[in-house]
Amino acid sequence: MDRVRFGRALGFGARQAVKTLVNAVDAATAENPSVAPQRRATDRAPEPSGGSQSGERAAADSAARRAAQAATRKVEQAREVKGGLRRGSKRFGEAVWGPFLRLSGVLWLEVSGFFFGLFALFFLGAVFRLRGQWHANSAGRQQLAGAAAMLLLFGYFCVSNFVRARRRERQR
Repeated sequence: MDRVRFGRALGFGARQAVKTLVNAVDAATAENPSVAPQRRATDRAPEPSGGSQSGERAAADSAARRAAQAATRKVEQAREVKGGLRRGSKRFGEAVWGPFLRLSGVLWLEVSGFFFGLFALFFLGAVFRLRGQWHANSAGRQQLAGAAAMLLLFGYFCVSNFVRARRRERQR
């Protein structure tokens, strides 16, 4: 696609997105038509028959009442938007950071399990090297027993880290 056609398509899409956004804002800020007749009926005050001064006063009271109700509605809308923004940002954080934290935890368990495996292999080599000293003397037996204990310890850590990583990876 050449640059001109791409620019036209992008421009058309951007214009349509702006129009949709403007229509959504207009619809969101418009008064609810099903609720409006009920409010208008309650806003009307019975007109006294006392002359123009009391009629003006009633009109001023009615206008003040309508302005107060409009301000109340705007405050309620602002609170709803603020609460919605808070809930949306929390859900966005859970959707983005949740899988990232879970997978980084799995990766950490696998890397640490790998290093425990390296240490276990090191002690396996030590056990293999010292296996002939079991009957030689007590110092050789202590070294062999220590190397075997460390082999078992690091082998356990290695296996348990990989098992925990698999469990965490399968969690939802």
